[in-house]
Amino acid sequence: FVFFLESITPSIMSQQLKFIVEKLNAVPFRRNFNLISFDSLEPFALLQVVNDVLAEIGHQNKVDLREEAPEQTAIRMLNFLRVLGYKPNVETGSTIASFRNGLVQAEKQVVYPLLQWLLERLSELKKRAYLAKFLVKVDVPPEHLQDEQVAEVYQGYEDLMDQFKELHKTSNQLKSSGFSTAEIRKDIGNMEDEREQLTKRVERLKKRTEAIPDYVQMLAACQELRTERERETRIAEMKREQKNQLLRTDQRLYRTGQQLRDLKATLVGATAESLLQQLEEENRVNSYMCNEKLPKEIESLKLKCRDMEQVLSMPALSESDLDELQDQIDEANEEINNLVEKRMLRANPANDKLAIVRQQANMIQRKKEVAMENLKEAMEELSGLDAELKEKRQTLKEMGGAVPSADEMEDYVKTLRVKGTEYKGKRAELAEIRDEVAVLSRTEEILRSKDESVGDFLSKLEEEKGISGYRKTQEELEKVSSVKSELDERKGKKLEGISDMVTVYLVVV
Repeated sequence: FVFFLESITPSIMSQQLKFIVEKLNAVPFRRNFNLISFDSLEPFALLQVVNDVLAEIGHQNKVDLREEAPEQTAIRMLNFLRVLGYKPNVETGSTIASFRNGLVQAEKQVVYPLLQWLLERLSELKKRAYLAKFLVKVDVPPEHLQDEQVAEVYQGYEDLMDQFKELHKTSNQLKSSGFSTAEIRKDIGNMEDEREQLTKRVERLKKRTEAIPDYVQMLAACQELRTERERETRIAEMKREQKNQLLRTDQRLYRTGQQLRDLKATLVGATAESLLQQLEEENRVNSYMCNEKLPKEIESLKLKCRDMEQVLSMPALSESDLDELQDQIDEANEEINNLVEKRMLRANPANDKLAIVRQQANMIQRKKEVAMENLKEAMEELSGLDAELKEKRQTLKEMGGAVPSADEMEDYVKTLRVKGTEYKGKRAELAEIRDEVAVLSRTEEILRSKDESVGDFLSKLEEEKGISGYRKTQEELEKVSSVKSELDERKGKKLEGISDMVTVYLVVV
């Protein structure tokens, strides 16, 4: 503890004195002090006032100072103030011994700031003192914890402390939830009414069913039906569990088969030297993970857990305590930066022959850390893909599909590759045909346009020469000649048939 022993102005002292007198005259202290009477108290009486305020916060401080030694009073008050989290302002040259002497001697420079701090946070400090009675751990030397019985008792003590934390948290939640005893009693009354109504309904149903013939047999049949339905539900649950077990077994079998295939693939074309080199590389990676990376991560997690346990074991901190801790952290960071700057100014890079080696070592270490992070991310991605594969297999199995084996999958992939190649070839041919069709369509359009223009020109020329309709007449003559040639061909075929028949008849005759 550190505190102000000097440099307290009369105005600050009077403000503190006025605040202290007002609080002491109010509930729960009900003193009849005024500024003059309180300021003129003897050191012993002033220390008794401090003890009374501490007794209001924690009942274990209800002690008559006349019956207690000054050293014991100082130790008791200092320990209780430490539990409450009292941290006076920092003063250069002040020590715990000087604070303790000032407290025992009831010096105003020490007592007034302490009383002001206590009276400002009276309700908060009461809660903190109540929790500290159950949450401040008893210091047990490590050598005593080596004893199994002591360690077992201490473990039970910590478990009870954890149970108290949970119960206290639950109690606060219930207090802040807004439920009242009247509402709870109302709910209980409503439930009792519902129970009575259900009881009456059951009695009425019993009276109705007792008159039914074979009532006992039907009741036994209903009981058996309910039992069988429950048994059916249990069997369905067991069936579902067995399906899940079968799925896990299939997945384990698949992973084992995959590992076997991977091993076989690594053995193809592999030599003893390559296998040994691969195993050495894996061994180096695993050694680095086990000896360097994982111990650091475990140590950092242990430090976090230790800090969390320490924070949980400490009494609740107020906002002013957090601000003060943040100020201390900022001061420590500033001091570290100053020390680093001083060290950099004192160091001469020209004389430091190992600077390059250190820099290279740091670069290699960073590269190793980056590689390990990449490996960790790849392993996490692989595990995620495995989980996704499991989900897909489960979905496929639920849909009634069969999970293909590795050989079937390999054949399927080969077939897909062949079909893909054929598809690409056919697609290229189709593209060429489409291009050719487009060219031919364009050529046809061009020829049709030219044919129309030539026909118009010939029609005009026929009109000029006075032989209009000549082209159409020629086309009709060509059509007639083509029809005539077809008829002549048919007639020739018929004549050939008749000549053949005459020849046959002559032969027969």
